[in-house]
Amino acid sequence: MVNTPKIDEIDLRILRALRADGRMSAADLSQRVGLSATPVIRRLRQLEESGVITGYAALIDEVALGFALSIFVSVKLDRQVDVALRSFEAAILRFPEVVDCWLMTGNRDYLLRIAVTGLKEFEALMIERLVKIDGVASIESSIPLRRIKSGISRTP
Repeated sequence: MVNTPKIDEIDLRILRALRADGRMSAADLSQRVGLSATPVIRRLRQLEESGVITGYAALIDEVALGFALSIFVSVKLDRQVDVALRSFEAAILRFPEVVDCWLMTGNRDYLLRIAVTGLKEFEALMIERLVKIDGVASIESSIPLRRIKSGISRTP
């Protein structure tokens, strides 16, 4: 059973404010949620220590950096045993093009989101590296036309 920390309405307001602006100062955050800075800082520390807040990061526009194409790739392994899963996952961790990797249920073992400069880079990744990972039985790729919704995490 998961040990979920107690989250009240003030914690939710803190999380929502930080989701909108993770660089918000404690003073601005305290004004936004209606508490003085000291209890807001204490609550922030508790949210971090309990694992509700896992870190802070800048949101980066991949297209602005030249990675204009995202491709979703489903991978099926020839067998789904611990050693094969660990081997595939270790290989994927070395590919900077792979932005997200999920172990899946269903007829495919993994779902990857790959960010590349274009089809030529994707083709090279597929032919020269991805299909050569031990245990890969099949790969299916899909190119999204347009992102409809984007989020980092779900907050109540």
